[in-house]
Amino acid sequence: MVASLRKRRYNKNYMGGLHSGALQKGEIMSKDKISEDMTIKEVIDTYPETAMVFMKYNVGCIGCLAASFEKVKDIATVHGIDIKALVKDLNLAVQKK
Repeated sequence: MVASLRKRRYNKNYMGGLHSGALQKGEIMSKDKISEDMTIKEVIDTYPETAMVFMKYNVGCIGCLAASFEKVKDIATVHGIDIKALVKDLNLAVQKK
């Protein structure tokens, strides 16, 4: 299965897990596991080690109801956080595991 996943190709906006984006011919899957389009709950439930990253950015939404439907990009906008830096740090935390 892993080999077949490596061969899959995704759209240009793809940054995360298999949940995002439709397959497009000729476009490459990213190695990042977390995308700005994932909900905070989805990130925390899948990668608990990312909780420390959210805390580093003073995002206290981890346990609140909004975490169920707020996307990483939405929270970054609300909190004035650089979305690219946040997503990069979230993915680094997952890679360290």
